[in-house]
Amino acid sequence: MTALHPTREQIQLVEVLAALGHPVRAQIVRTLSAQPPDTEMFCGSVLPDVPKSTLTNHWRVLREAGVIVQRPEGRKLFITLRRADLDARFPGLLDLVVQESHAM
Repeated sequence: MTALHPTREQIQLVEVLAALGHPVRAQIVRTLSAQPPDTEMFCGSVLPDVPKSTLTNHWRVLREAGVIVQRPEGRKLFITLRRADLDARFPGLLDLVVQESHAM
């Protein structure tokens, strides 16, 4: 099974904003953005207190919107924030989302 990952040019602002509009997905992005650039995290370690069944849909929405990349390795799944792609398409958006989330 190959997961859909849009190219940089295919990433659309409305889809990114819709993906980031959910509190759990916003927390995922905050957690990933706190890591050094291009850091992969095991999916189960991002929000360990949230059930895997709940996170599966969130990973799909973020992936299909172009916010994250998922990479399978054996039975594990690793994710990376697509900061470079998002910054190139929508400069400052991630910083604004992370900053706004911390203000809440």
